[in-house]
Amino acid sequence: MIAGVIFDKDGTLFDFRSSWGGWARRLLQDLAGDTPQARALGAQIGYDLDRAQFAPDSPVIAGTPDEIAACLLPHLPGMPNTALVQRMNRLAATAVMAEAVPLVPLMQDLRRRGLKIGLATNDGEAPARAHLAAHGLTDLFDFIAGCDSGHGGKPAPGQLLAFLRQTGLEPARVAMVGDSRHDLQAGRAAGMQTVAVLTGIAVAADLAPLADVVLPDIGALPGWIDARVPA
Repeated sequence: MIAGVIFDKDGTLFDFRSSWGGWARRLLQDLAGDTPQARALGAQIGYDLDRAQFAPDSPVIAGTPDEIAACLLPHLPGMPNTALVQRMNRLAATAVMAEAVPLVPLMQDLRRRGLKIGLATNDGEAPARAHLAAHGLTDLFDFIAGCDSGHGGKPAPGQLLAFLRQTGLEPARVAMVGDSRHDLQAGRAAGMQTVAVLTGIAVAADLAPLADVVLPDIGALPGWIDARVPA
């Protein structure tokens, strides 16, 4: 039986394309002196400015702010890494997130079942908390970790292991839910069950080899949990 769920954020709680396309456009326009430069910077992070589309291998999908910054810095002479990451995080904190499904009722349902709920994201902790707060979700989570919270980032399992330590749960009774291979690799490394959702950029064929189940979105999670309860 499932006793806890730890979610990825972007592409899992929030629809990736709807939420992060606006952030990418704002960042590129903020950094660039003109549209051609913005297009060129977009290419470095796998974002087509004209088509408003992310490439499947874009570092924005599962990378940390430092990893995204590393793609941009060679094309931004004189800009320190710290300044770029801070700018990215400020824009991220104010990015408008589009819920993949109505989140408050879903999280309330999971809590009524007695489940512990966590968040493990490769975004920074401050933007992650801002996004949860904007949707009235913060108090529904028992654990919140970003890539800068001291546990590392995915696909390493540090954030997930910290959730286990805080809650005292056995890894086999926890489901890691995410939209990327990084999420599922972290879940497998932590000994958790792995649930893939299709509200990110990756398709089912990319995720199925690492997932115990592939769901269309997290709205299908309660049904999957119920199906695992012994009769």
